[in-house]
Amino acid sequence: MKETWREQDDKLVLSREQYVKDIVDYAKARHNEGFHGTSDFKLMAVVPNVVIEHYCNVNQITLHEFINNKEHIKRLVNSPEFSDLRVAPGRM
Repeated sequence: MKETWREQDDKLVLSREQYVKDIVDYAKARHNEGFHGTSDFKLMAVVPNVVIEHYCNVNQITLHEFINNKEHIKRLVNSPEFSDLRVAPGRM
């Protein structure tokens, strides 16, 4: 993950970037191979850090709230916007 600090309108702004192509390719490969985890642990999606951070920022929640509220995780994983990160078919 790359972090960049810049000054904008007398404020210090932090930007984060993450190369996610390899993560998307991994998710697609697992999906195409039919590797969706086991019956005990289904692999629904592979979600990069920046996607979780983006979700938290857009929804104005903390990482703690995201992790402890399964509805947020379900909403992110089921979102069409992030469908390239899905591994298992169906909804969470």
